[in-house]
Amino acid sequence: MPASGLALAASAAVRAASLNLCTDDYLLLLAEPQQIATVSYLSRLPEESVLWRQGRSYPANNGTLESAVIHRPSLVLTMGGGGRASGVIAARLGIRVLDLPYPQSIDDVVLQARTVAAALGTSNRAEELVRKLRRLRTAPAGMEDAALVGGGGMSLSPGSLGAEWLRLAGYRQRALPNGRLSYEQLATDPPKWLIRSDYRQRQASRNVRWFDHPLVRRLQSRTLVTDGRPWTCAGLPMIAEVKRLREMRR
Repeated sequence: MPASGLALAASAAVRAASLNLCTDDYLLLLAEPQQIATVSYLSRLPEESVLWRQGRSYPANNGTLESAVIHRPSLVLTMGGGGRASGVIAARLGIRVLDLPYPQSIDDVVLQARTVAAALGTSNRAEELVRKLRRLRTAPAGMEDAALVGGGGMSLSPGSLGAEWLRLAGYRQRALPNGRLSYEQLATDPPKWLIRSDYRQRQASRNVRWFDHPLVRRLQSRTLVTDGRPWTCAGLPMIAEVKRLREMRR
């Protein structure tokens, strides 16, 4: 069998399960469809994942190894650990567990994408996404003062992974006390741009009502709305969101 045929056969033999919304993103974007055994239920919810249509093509698990093993995976992806007992169970069943740390930088996201793709035998898929990202890595000229805000005015640290993605879109995340944009700051020294996350904006809550304040409404002409779902994990789906935010600057 030619080498390419052996590689295809090896990748087809991998059946992968993801137990976490963030590893769902890697699996759904990097795996061949026949390799996906199960994804977490969160990736099937429109309010949580931009990949929910793809997620609904596969069986759901509740984020535990026990709920995934019935789908007979040979590889399990998770992030943040599932406990020592889960690792022991997986080893006894002959299942490889790839437990990824939470990424702290875009370089971490690239490394994780390549690691997952190597485990799946689909490195070409990772490199295609890395090429797209490389085209974005040069930040636009003229960085703009901004604050990404979610419900209650919660924002980002300037040194965070989210702020790094924001820089690729051409916005410099302002340093805010306790990571929150207050009404006092909006009154005295508002950022040039509010990048407003629409995550769960349709759900009535005290945090969502923060956006109804007159000081926030006053900045409507300087407010851009971002899809809040990719920011939860700040992984590969951010490539498309950064590109969209860039186009909104034009």
